[in-house]
Amino acid sequence: MKVLYLITKATWGGAQRYVFDLVTNLPKEKFEPVVAYGTEGKLARDLPAAGIKVRRLRSLARDIALFSDIQSFFEILKVIRKNRPDVIHLNSSKAAAFGALAARIAGVPKIIFTVHGWPFKERKNILWRTFVYAASWLTALLSHEIVVVSGTDERLGIRMWGAAKKIRFIPLGLEPLCTLPPAQAFRAMFGSLKPTPLQSATLRLVSIGELTANKGLRHAIAAVALLSERGIDTVYVVVGEGEERDTLKAYSEKLSVADHVFFPGFVAGAAQNLSGFDTFLLPSVKEGTPYVLLEALAAGIPIIATSVIDTDFAGNPLVHIIPPADSLVLADAIAEFSRIPRAQSNEKNRSPLAEMLRRTTELYLS
Repeated sequence: MKVLYLITKATWGGAQRYVFDLVTNLPKEKFEPVVAYGTEGKLARDLPAAGIKVRRLRSLARDIALFSDIQSFFEILKVIRKNRPDVIHLNSSKAAAFGALAARIAGVPKIIFTVHGWPFKERKNILWRTFVYAASWLTALLSHEIVVVSGTDERLGIRMWGAAKKIRFIPLGLEPLCTLPPAQAFRAMFGSLKPTPLQSATLRLVSIGELTANKGLRHAIAAVALLSERGIDTVYVVVGEGEERDTLKAYSEKLSVADHVFFPGFVAGAAQNLSGFDTFLLPSVKEGTPYVLLEALAAGIPIIATSVIDTDFAGNPLVHIIPPADSLVLADAIAEFSRIPRAQSNEKNRSPLAEMLRRTTELYLS
């Protein structure tokens, strides 16, 4: 069975990891995967190294631009007609919208759309959100199956006219997580950077993710500045790459906390280093169920997350929920919540990778 995966950016974030985990674990005797993408990045490099075929769509980019968007639609249509897939699996909003329409025109037998957080949840003006909601609704109508990875997105999707019967909640899947000893893990999380010296009272904070505005990392940096003003020593390591990297670094310098906030870039196996930190910060302004949240739970460290995450996590004693975009509340939560005892053992794997793979391939074959 030929399966064509379509994603806007082949960088590295939750959607990219999802695609990588699926295509590299498909039974080779049953499936032939191909991944088509727009923007180059880590995923584009890792897939060929893993023996996966890729196709570059040069016009496909995240930002809206009329001429290149028209080009990207016809590029997608051409790739579909050339590869003649039995299934097209759409990821990321823009690629999904164009891909669903092109797949319908090309007569692809099965169109699957995975929602990595509905885009209309972003904190933008009502006109923009109305347009994006309409685009999401049209993508849902054109798709045969809609996979959601969070309970919140499932509830939002069910409210869409014509989409309710297509919604399939398939939680993200993880391999078992083995963490490093704390001192080793702390050093390893700095990647090529030199680890900063620690005092016994230093709070060690960490975030992992793509450095975009949706992750709300400015608010976390501002919280570190507030803690510094109170005489609370902190080290904040922000792991990942993205378009906001230089802006965030400049912001930490502006707030005079550049010697407390570190940007090591992408760190291989970052999840196993979570044991070196007191608290995991997820200050997002738009989110669902990110892999890093599941990994932090598995590592057993306290988590401070904003209320935009899946509401199913609200009752977990390791997760402290605060409002988004509020640096003062975040600073207060860090000062209080970072001192709670760690979990005695790793949380049971909520959703093994094998289960996610099984349920997804069942959709391909149905």
